[in-house]
Amino acid sequence: MKFSGGGPPQEDLVRAAWPLAVGKKIAAHTRAVSLAGGRLRVEVDDEIWQGHLITLAGQILKSLRDIVRPEAVASLEFRLRIPRLPPQLAAARQGASDEADQIADPVFRHLYKSSRKRSGA
Repeated sequence: MKFSGGGPPQEDLVRAAWPLAVGKKIAAHTRAVSLAGGRLRVEVDDEIWQGHLITLAGQILKSLRDIVRPEAVASLEFRLRIPRLPPQLAAARQGASDEADQIADPVFRHLYKSSRKRSGA
């Protein structure tokens, strides 16, 4: 199957073709991120995958060119995926203690919290 002609932008076609070109196993550890100046940037899970893919770059390029236009991808760049932190749950934030809560006197505690708000702390 070959994509060409009108339709989606070339970058979208190349990113969609990535899993077809590399197969399910490699696609599970990689993600085609962007295409600029003929260079496809691909995020990889770790250095081991990066090394394997650098070795396979010629075969991957040929496979991509068989799916999309040959001139669409001139080179590949394999970058390590930056680990993302999962979203924090509201309950975890509620567990954080406020030092003002340790002030026994309610009037002083209120004054302290009010002064913090005014100072922007």
